[in-house]
Amino acid sequence: MSWEFLCDLLSGVNKYSTRIGRIWVAIVFMFRLLVYIVATENIWKNEHDEFECNIRQPGCENVCFDHFFPVSHIRLLALQLIMVSTPSLFVVFHVVYQENREKHHNQKLYKSPGEIDGGLLCTYLISLILKTGFEIVFLVLFYKLYNGFKVPRLVKCDIRPCPNTVDCYISKPTEKTIFLYFLVASSCLCIVLNLSELSYLIFKYSIKCYLKRYIKKHQ
Repeated sequence: MSWEFLCDLLSGVNKYSTRIGRIWVAIVFMFRLLVYIVATENIWKNEHDEFECNIRQPGCENVCFDHFFPVSHIRLLALQLIMVSTPSLFVVFHVVYQENREKHHNQKLYKSPGEIDGGLLCTYLISLILKTGFEIVFLVLFYKLYNGFKVPRLVKCDIRPCPNTVDCYISKPTEKTIFLYFLVASSCLCIVLNLSELSYLIFKYSIKCYLKRYIKKHQ
């Protein structure tokens, strides 16, 4: 996959974001995307080859690995990054649509970056709700698939074609657990930032509407 496209997408949305939104972009870049590319890919690179069971029964090791790791950590983390960043496309499409519609009027769409109002505000709020929803869904998915966020050293498997209960060992469990905790913590931080930005925009828009009604009433 091309991570450059993801970086360009987030950078383009950044100029229409609030300060909280820019912090979210920085965290996605520095604490998630860069950590994923530099470290996480290497840690989970050979997880199947380094998964060992104390038996040579053909097929037993593959079945046990598939049972305990139904989806690769690294692929699920990549899918999470993609899905969390995808709602930002709505903001990009909305801005492009408005600019194409109004370019013949020589009219500037927004007075300054971060000044979100009207249809763009609705699109931006929807993108925040979707990003928060995807974050929560993937955290729950991680927890359900792997029975928590801790990678065990030893797992016991008794699935056919294994003739009895066998011990299987996972490589670098401590290192994987540390990075998994780090990525989960950064995901939780992104959820807090999204909810904070959502609350801020709703509060700001409510105050703006109230002031308009107040001024109109007294005029």
